[in-house]
Amino acid sequence: MWRRFDTVPGDDHNGIEAWAAPLDVVADGDDFVVSASLPGVAPDNIQVAIEDNVLTIRGETASHFENSNGNYLMRERRSGSFHRSLRLPDTVDQGKAEPRYEHGVLTITLPKAEAKKAKRFEVKSGGGPRRHPGQLGWQAGPGELRDQCPGATCP
Repeated sequence: MWRRFDTVPGDDHNGIEAWAAPLDVVADGDDFVVSASLPGVAPDNIQVAIEDNVLTIRGETASHFENSNGNYLMRERRSGSFHRSLRLPDTVDQGKAEPRYEHGVLTITLPKAEAKKAKRFEVKSGGGPRRHPGQLGWQAGPGELRDQCPGATCP
């Protein structure tokens, strides 16, 4: 149902290595909820899109020391561009997605679409009395099956 499309490790974007934000996906009643950890990313640098049933989260965060002459002794915090994509199930109502960003976590609520209900049709008569197969005088109308062996048993 949920398929990941991650950026290939080592994928390069403008000389900066891309990274993939960690995600959680939860089925919560009438909604699916996708949460992405994006600490240090400004809300203006986050893009959320849904196209052809694929949810894409992308953005960029800058290193605090890019213009510094110092050398890193340890570097564990991610910087640069990120990109995550998930194929959504057909049961998601894409037009009602609600992204929210708070305390470094992007939460996207995806409502489940209402189940399609079966439609019933009234069958109306086409006019005067009509004979049915097996009745004397019955003749097949256009598009109806004809008796291949009237009054006899087919070999």
